[in-house]
This record gives sequence, C-alpha cells and structure tokens, in this order.
Amino acid sequence: MTRPPLANQRHLFEIPDDLTYLNCASQAPQLHSVRLAGERALARSATPWTIGDKDWFDEVEELRELFSRLIGAAPDGVALIPATSYGLAVAAHNVRASQGDRVLLLADDYPSNVYTWRTWARRTGAELLTVGRQEGQSWTAAILEALDERVRVVSVPNVHWTDGALVELARVGERARQAGALFVVEATQSLGALPLDLSVVRPDFLVATGYKWLLGPLSVSYMFVGEEQRSGRPIEENWSNRVDAEDAARLTDYSDRYRPGARRFDVGQRSNFTLVPMAIAALRQLREWGVGNVAGSLAPTTSRIEREAKARGLAPLSADQRGPHMLGIRVPADQHAAMAQLLADANVCVGVRGSSLRISPYLHTTERDIDTLFAALDRAMARSTMGGPVDPR
Repeated sequence: MTRPPLANQRHLFEIPDDLTYLNCASQAPQLHSVRLAGERALARSATPWTIGDKDWFDEVEELRELFSRLIGAAPDGVALIPATSYGLAVAAHNVRASQGDRVLLLADDYPSNVYTWRTWARRTGAELLTVGRQEGQSWTAAILEALDERVRVVSVPNVHWTDGALVELARVGERARQAGALFVVEATQSLGALPLDLSVVRPDFLVATGYKWLLGPLSVSYMFVGEEQRSGRPIEENWSNRVDAEDAARLTDYSDRYRPGARRFDVGQRSNFTLVPMAIAALRQLREWGVGNVAGSLAPTTSRIEREAKARGLAPLSADQRGPHMLGIRVPADQHAAMAQLLADANVCVGVRGSSLRISPYLHTTERDIDTLFAALDRAMARSTMGGPVDPR
C-alpha cells in the first residue's frame, strides 16, 4: 500500500531558516539526534574507564545490524569501512585478471571508482572500458551494449553522481553474471534515498559512504559482500576481526581465523566511540521513516524542480531517467560555475558536477526553498541574457 508523503522534517535538522540547502548529494545536513549522540559519545570518551571490553563490539554489531536491515541482508554480509574507496580497494584486492580482461566503468564516474580500477588495471594488465552514452540513450542500454565476455569487472553506481541518471542494477547484474564478471555497486548516491532489492541486484560487493543519504558522520561507511566473496582476503590485518577477539585476556593467543562472514573486511578501529553512536542514530531515523517513504516523499519535490526548470527553457533530467531524489540541470558550460556562485550569494546551496547544476533536496526542503532557488536562477539567467557578466567576481 502506498503511503502519503512524509511531512516536512526540517525541524529535525541543523538548518538555519534563511538557508536553502539543496546539496545532500555532497553532504547531508546533521540531524539533531545525530549531533546529540555525538555529544554524548564525546562525553563518554572523556572517561575511558567507563568503556568496557564489550563496548568494543556491542555498538559495532548494532550498527552492522541496522545497515543490514536497511538493505535486506543478514548482518554476516556487512563490513564496516571508513570510505567507499576502502571498500572498492577490498573488491580490487580480491579479483584477478590477465591481459585482455576489462573493467567496465561509466564515463565521468566518481574519481574513487576510476582511480581504484585504473590502478588495478595497471597491476593486472587489464584494460579500462569506459562507457559513454549517446544523446537519448540510457546508461543501462549503454552498459548492456558494451558488456561482453571480455569484461572481468563491472563497477557502476545506481545513479550517476553528477545528475542522478539511473542505472538499472538488476539488468546490469544479470548480464554481468552471464558474462562471468564480478559485479560491484557503488551505491553512495542512492542508498538511503532509493529502495534497493538486494535479492534481485545480487552484487558481489556493494559500497556506500555514510555521510550523504545515510545521514551519518564522515569516516563511517558500509560494504555488503556477497556470500561467494566472503572467504576473500582483507587489505589489512587487525585484532578485532579475529575469532575470540572479545576476550581481551587472550589476545596474545594469536589466531589466523577470522570472525564470521564479511567481518574479516572490517577496518581497524571500527569501534570509534564517537562516530559509531552518531551513525546508529542516523540509521535509526532512516529506519523509522523507511527508505521507500523517503523516496516517495522526495519525488514530488524533484518533479516540481524539473517542471520549473523546463518552464525556463533549461534542460533538467526527466523523472523517467533518474532517481527520485536528485537531478541535474544542464546549463551552458561557460555559465554553470558562475550560476552556482550567484546561487551561493543568495544563500542557496547546490552542487556543480560535470556539466550540470546538481540539485539534491531532502525531507527538510520546503516550497519556499524551491521558490528561492528559481528566483536566484532567474536573476542569473537575466544577467546572462542582458549580456552582462554572469560571474559576479
């Protein structure tokens, strides 16, 4: 049953009344509950004698379980990592290749994904296959056209980070398995704002940073590892990912056996007593809202932005081509940076990524915010049309 959109949640965030924040794809504004959790955690860290041996594991496992529920997986499939680049490095560390093999990436993809696989290709002798798309072509169609048996790894997002353009992961994953390719999903710009059916997508590795649509702090990120990959090699060896690590008195009884499931890939110091409680507070709030409800509530907002942009002769990405939570508006290449500056001068925060003004609202976005956005855009466009300098600098 479809639920009505969530009521506006601005009161739960640290956002000034005069600020129009439309840049969640860069960094989420902080929830009051996340800030409070951090303040309490800092106070506890000031008294380390109150932190017992169990505390090194209990909160970490709560966070692991919360994330596993968010994606519909078992906790054993989840590793806690500091950044998507770390998770991508784990994936690259666990796949071999030979001369002539390929790794498939999207054109203009997020740099961490590109750098990881570029280095892997140099190390293994594989080739980069960078897929672009023709005008009017979807990313999914472009990927499926290029994905053949020469591809050893497919590493793609759910939505393109510059404009929210959608990749149909289920179709890409099916073709990747048919080709015998490792399927890696970089879900940073979708997870938490776009539902994901893990049983259908079936990635070998899925990584997502925690400080965007998952509303948490920097340096807490997540990785799902498919069952066939859980016996792989971690990129570091730390004490906490070994069996019986909970028994501090026996830590010098060194063991080569890892804790079950994907825990072998956990980063050292994953038990960060400040950041983990903040991440827990964020995922609790997301669970209360429901990711499907977040997506359904953001769709009308991005649809209105799309309509307003089209009415002004701009070229936004249409709803059938993107996620419901963000969109890019194409503007002339010599003007988009200046437009972003004019928006910033009006206290409107958006992103400039590639050839797009990237607009990424959230549950705190109001109708007044959208009015403010387009009033500022109108001024910028008028200045450009009149032949005056668009860039106020």
